[in-house]
Amino acid sequence: MALCLGVDTGGTYTDAVILRDEVEVLASAKALTTRHDLSIGIGEAVARVLNASRVTPSSIGLASLSTTLATNALVEGQGGRIGFVAIGFRESDLEKHGLTAAMRGDPVLLLPGGHNHAGGEAAPLDMAALQDWLQRLDAVTGFAVAGQFATRNPAHELAVAEACRAHAPVSMSHELSARLGGPKRAMTAVLNARLIGLTHRLIGRAEEALQAQGIHAPLMVVRGDGALMSAAQAKARPIETILSGPAASLVGARWLTGVDTALVSDIGGTTTDVALLRDGKPAIDPDGARVGPYRTMVEAVAMRTHGLGGDSEVAMIGDGLTGGVTLGPRRVIPVSLIARDAPEMVLRVLDDQLRAVVPGEHDGRFLRRVEGVDTGALETREAALLGRIDGIVPVHAALRNRMDQAALGRLVARGIVQVAGLTPSDAAHVLRLVDEWDREAAVKALLLMARRRAGSGNRLATDAEQMATIIVKRLRDDTGLVLLESAFAEEASGFGVTPAELARHVLMQRGLDRHRGLVRIDAGLNVPVVGLGASAASYYPQVGARLGCDMLLPEHAPVANAIGAVVGRVSVRREGSVTAPSEGRYRAHLETGPEDFAEVDEAMARVEGALRAEAEAAVRAAGAQDIHITAGRDIRKADIEAREIFVDAVIRVEASGRPRVAVQ
Repeated sequence: MALCLGVDTGGTYTDAVILRDEVEVLASAKALTTRHDLSIGIGEAVARVLNASRVTPSSIGLASLSTTLATNALVEGQGGRIGFVAIGFRESDLEKHGLTAAMRGDPVLLLPGGHNHAGGEAAPLDMAALQDWLQRLDAVTGFAVAGQFATRNPAHELAVAEACRAHAPVSMSHELSARLGGPKRAMTAVLNARLIGLTHRLIGRAEEALQAQGIHAPLMVVRGDGALMSAAQAKARPIETILSGPAASLVGARWLTGVDTALVSDIGGTTTDVALLRDGKPAIDPDGARVGPYRTMVEAVAMRTHGLGGDSEVAMIGDGLTGGVTLGPRRVIPVSLIARDAPEMVLRVLDDQLRAVVPGEHDGRFLRRVEGVDTGALETREAALLGRIDGIVPVHAALRNRMDQAALGRLVARGIVQVAGLTPSDAAHVLRLVDEWDREAAVKALLLMARRRAGSGNRLATDAEQMATIIVKRLRDDTGLVLLESAFAEEASGFGVTPAELARHVLMQRGLDRHRGLVRIDAGLNVPVVGLGASAASYYPQVGARLGCDMLLPEHAPVANAIGAVVGRVSVRREGSVTAPSEGRYRAHLETGPEDFAEVDEAMARVEGALRAEAEAAVRAAGAQDIHITAGRDIRKADIEAREIFVDAVIRVEASGRPRVAVQ
């Protein structure tokens, strides 16, 4: 009997599942995500799932983790101080392609050197300048090294990396992508270097948490394309784990439903992530994964992320006569959840606010200081404000003027302080769609929102239940728009307007209403939707009815990401190229440097053979078995004077297999 443990760290919950023989879910469990130290939540979730399954920890043969750490760190501007060596680049290249901004003042060396498109040396490498820079450099957590046309000849990157490695770990651009596009490849190396320290700590702490539970199985990590990599590989290439969580949800959706083509919508606390399953596989973004402002060369699922979740902040629409609410994009802690930690204070404050004749600007909102977060050097106003946040306090008690609000924004952005407020999760508690946290606090928070007045002078709602219904309807309507927008984005060419405009177009909305007049209008989704996430069952059935599509809500939808973390395959892809620097000469571009051949087939065979060896070695190092290798060639030719001339070729090799699982 093979037992596998899957763990997923989300914005609100950390999920854990145990599978038997990869066909049966023995047990699942959740724990609140501990954002200041993810390993605490991991340990709690694992302890609970072990208890629920009644299996012995030593019988777990494989553990796998999907994590939002890399994605969140890049979006929030976190990561270590790094050094960047740009070989053959100009300062204008860095400025134009966002590399200067991405470095955030960290040290950069523009080093003479680099190669041309054929792999020849464009300029000698100035190693003396590098050594002088390294001697004067303050401590860094890692280096990024990128050279012009390094994928055609990595010699200069390798030489620089060898010198830098004595000081800190090194990320070389040619190891992260074999594609041309120096600045974008350099950005990928910079982001990878910045993440190395964070990922080392997370994986190390996760391994410690598992070992503390008695689990000594090898740890795998989900890549952004849904495949698995070893923990050691994830430590070296953390950039490949961006969008790890969403990718795991797609793999989990496929395993749970067996569906070949569907939109997969995963609602979490912070976001709703939508992606397409096509022919049973996640659609991959051809331009490389984008996270926040950064476009990388990392292969990852084509995921559309929207700031809409169960913990999205509810805000009043102040304009117009009728009023209403908007959701997100900011995530806050639900009032019903914060009340669990300080019930007497939270309920007392809410009662005081309800007794006030005039609604206050900060009614129903609280602040919590996050323990264990390094505050570093704070400005005077930030330090004073933080001093007034002792545990959990109402917002109005901490803020003394408008300038304090800007200081609070900076503290929240750095993860030092969290905001609690009204969310759809609170509305779901009032309507008894869920029953996990403090419903009484949710009722009071909704009453505070309900008594606010629209432009007409009328209250938004008469009671907490009506206010909750308005909020839940807003979430369902927005989810429908998100799904339509994602579907149109897959096939919107030729419409002449954006996917968002198509989703909201009056004819589309009339079609969803099944308009019947002189004109009959019908509209809806033509593929099923797989709804995932802890709150999907509360909101998605009505969304499916509205869109006229099958809404699939599998039994284990709340822990689909954790399932996807453990049922994926280990996969390694490698890519290389062959060019023709002159007539009758074909150049194979290899890790060891360029090699020339008289026949193009010999050059392509040399590259493919090297890539097969690299991919197989990497997938074996990741712990795969039953390895299968595929190869493909993309050959470009041109017709010149009635002759077909070879231009270049890209060779792609993929090695894959199931991770080796210890069987009890």
